[in-house]
Amino acid sequence: MGDKKSISALVNGGEANAGPPLGPALGPMGVNVLQVVNTINEKTKDFPGMKVPVKVEVDSETKKFTVEVGIPPTAALVAKEAGIPKGSGTAGTNYAGDLTMASAVKIAKMKIDGSYAFDVRGAVKEVIGSCVSMGVKVEGKPAKEVYADIAAGKYDDLLK
Repeated sequence: MGDKKSISALVNGGEANAGPPLGPALGPMGVNVLQVVNTINEKTKDFPGMKVPVKVEVDSETKKFTVEVGIPPTAALVAKEAGIPKGSGTAGTNYAGDLTMASAVKIAKMKIDGSYAFDVRGAVKEVIGSCVSMGVKVEGKPAKEVYADIAAGKYDDLLK
């Protein structure tokens, strides 16, 4: 086995290129930078307009590489699902958007591997927490009020 070298970077989903930060870091490793960039873009194309954490590992002998893609931050996923560029700068006063409970569940399922939550219900509460701080409503209500609906079992069918 050769030595493995790895670099981690935040790239725009589907838009990585051979410029910084990737090119200068990968060049000295002797890999085909374009191949790496194309692989990253293929793996991040579902996250357009979002910063996505990627890790590239290169075997210095064989020059083979692997690309691991992380999940964008919850806030970025909420903004994408709610169709807004970013959260409201004045959460609690102004609302930047509205997230459906189905979208909250979808984000929770993407995040659950890297989350401290044990189940979808817990992960959804984390997503709603992001909505609270971003000034995004959930199902047309202030996100804080949705915790009570979850506790009351209103969304149990979605949270399985």
